[in-house]
Amino acid sequence: MARPWQPGLVNTPIQPPSLAPPAANYSHAIVVDTPQRWLHTSGVVPAAPDGTVPATLPEQAEVVWANLAAIINEAAMTANDVVSITTYVVDGNDLGVVMAARDSAMAGHKPASTLVLVPALARPEWKMEIALVAAR
Repeated sequence: MARPWQPGLVNTPIQPPSLAPPAANYSHAIVVDTPQRWLHTSGVVPAAPDGTVPATLPEQAEVVWANLAAIINEAAMTANDVVSITTYVVDGNDLGVVMAARDSAMAGHKPASTLVLVPALARPEWKMEIALVAAR
């Protein structure tokens, strides 16, 4: 169970007892109190450092989260600083893989999270894209 909001804590999950629990490993909301820095990513796509794009959704999820980890690290932040994730997926047949990759990358941290099924992304080989917000 999430702790109630307390002034001075930067990122606090909000899980009102009057709401049903989240459908997966995320929080209904996160309160960000007095952050010193914010990180907003663009949509991060499954392009490896050499520009290649893996063919399968599990491999693409791995690349996207590796890219996000590099961005978070470069910003001198950690997964615990992530407050919101928006994931766009083209094929809804294997959402478990996408959610498992998020859960692994977040290592028990439960930011707010939205998963959107879309008909296509900017390039036909991309099966997913993720944008996130972090605060510290």
